Amino acid sequence: MTMLDFPPVTVIVLNLNGRDHLRPCLQSLGELDYPKDRLEVLLVDNGSRDDSVAVARHEFPWVRVLPFRENQGFCRGINLGVREASTPFVAFLNNDTRVDPRWLVELVAPVVSGRADATGSRILSWEGDLVHFAGGGSNFHGIAFQVGMNGREQAAFRKEGPTLFPCGAAMLLRKELFLDVGGFDEDFFAFYEDVDFGWRLWILGHKVLYVPGSVVYHRHSATASKVGIQRLRVLHVRNPLYMIFKNYEEQNLRRVLPAALLLSMRRTTYLAGVPEEDFRIERMGEPRKERGLLFRRNGAGREEASVPKVALADFIAYTDFARSLPALVRKREAIQTRRVRADREIVPLFVNPMWAVEEPEEYSALQEELVRFLGLDELFPPR
Repeated sequence: MTMLDFPPVTVIVLNLNGRDHLRPCLQSLGELDYPKDRLEVLLVDNGSRDDSVAVARHEFPWVRVLPFRENQGFCRGINLGVREASTPFVAFLNNDTRVDPRWLVELVAPVVSGRADATGSRILSWEGDLVHFAGGGSNFHGIAFQVGMNGREQAAFRKEGPTLFPCGAAMLLRKELFLDVGGFDEDFFAFYEDVDFGWRLWILGHKVLYVPGSVVYHRHSATASKVGIQRLRVLHVRNPLYMIFKNYEEQNLRRVLPAALLLSMRRTTYLAGVPEEDFRIERMGEPRKERGLLFRRNGAGREEASVPKVALADFIAYTDFARSLPALVRKREAIQTRRVRADREIVPLFVNPMWAVEEPEEYSALQEELVRFLGLDELFPPR
């Protein structure tokens, strides 16, 4: 790229109580090999209770701050930041990252040249020895993964190519495109919004490219780890269901959704540690094997059980999914009426659609039986 090719870009950094991470992040943005007069850095603060905003304003006066009183969530925070951006291109960057000086040059070049409509960076661990993102994939029922996660750096991860989604921690596209396709789904709040968004881009005829020359160093889940595993679990169970409901073609959704629900419920029983013998009349009198459920008598003489919060989170996720069906139907119709690509053109980007996310052979056997019975092997033939 020549100097004339550098388009104006707004880098949106979402922040929530991230004072400890902001300094290296913003400092690295200040050292980018990018014309300063074509670069805007917008810090979207999601109601931080630490002095993040004060640090940014005092130590990095060239950063524009968009503060909110309350946490808007990742999705809404980014959406509001995009609308506030003053440039035709927008890039998203986690606050717990630092970037290579050529991060933005490499990320924007394929979009400027027309080789891609959205791009995603190669994300490494903070020390640079492990991979955190080298492209994105998913199994058929929506459990996404980051290619190369926690693997050692290798040549295969430095190969540019199409990807199902760009990681929301480090991606770029035109502002107009982001808004035209609906931005991040704010009902996701956080997690899987980038997978959903990338899938939607492909459905609507756009191309997402993994750009390994654009390098980011990341402290993985530095912010998310503070909110409680049961709260994260709700999002990780619910949002894949939201995603597959919106994005599959009609005939494929009718086959995938039953499998997704049954497999998800089976994972819930693993997490809860349900002692089946206590619920089966045919096993009365057998020794009890207590695992996840701790039984006790209540005041009325009925036996009750304590279930781990992280398992109960699944039931909140299922409840959310049921309550959201009317809204999901409307969102689905909005996407499907604009569909350009068929599922069969997109599913090769899933990378490993038959990935069984639980170790027990019984779980893998259940998934295989559902795939056979529902005809999913026709949509996802062996590669």
